[in-house]
Amino acid sequence: MRLAPLMAKAAIVLLAFAVALALASWVVIEFAADARIHHSVEELNPAKAGLVLGTSRLLPGRSPNPYFDNRIEAAARLFASGKVEYLIVSGNQSQGGRPTGGYDEPSDMRDALIAKGVPAGRIYRDYAGFRTLDSVLRAKSVFGQNRVIVVSQHFHLARALFLASRHGLIFDGLEATDVPWRYDIRTKLRELAARMRAVLDAALGLGARFGGAGIELGVDPPS
Repeated sequence: MRLAPLMAKAAIVLLAFAVALALASWVVIEFAADARIHHSVEELNPAKAGLVLGTSRLLPGRSPNPYFDNRIEAAARLFASGKVEYLIVSGNQSQGGRPTGGYDEPSDMRDALIAKGVPAGRIYRDYAGFRTLDSVLRAKSVFGQNRVIVVSQHFHLARALFLASRHGLIFDGLEATDVPWRYDIRTKLRELAARMRAVLDAALGLGARFGGAGIELGVDPPS
């Protein structure tokens, strides 16, 4: 009979520990990245490339994804400002891509940027951006960039810049318009777990999942 109270106490302790770890991870990442997140292109120093972090173009109900639209708007504005010469669009692709009803984040981002006036020859697709860590590290290991301007919403930017800094990369961020918490609390709650994993990844020194032949921006043709 005494086992149940002990298990309940253990569960409470574990829950409290998980909450404390999540909050600590959130604060550590915010503190590490805050100075490098910018709200306007005028605040940014020029870089050769911008890195646009991927998300799906459509929500599960097939309605437009505001995270996607807002990132594209910010990336197009960044390119138009002349602060970057090229854009790397990094994300995931479902098996078979769009023709079979799946999704293709890099191609969707490229198409949306072209529609915004960015020349196709200035956009490079990275299909191995399965995680934020992959996208960040491949900007260096594949595309040869020690510093880029990352484009995403604030919560995502902070995590990307934290990971970059832990690998000695000097990345800045341009903040895309966010989606209010009350409209998408699930994404923000998932970010708690993502930040805990990012801190663990940094502590373990994990690298990108996939390598690849080097691509020189402006010399090698865009994929």
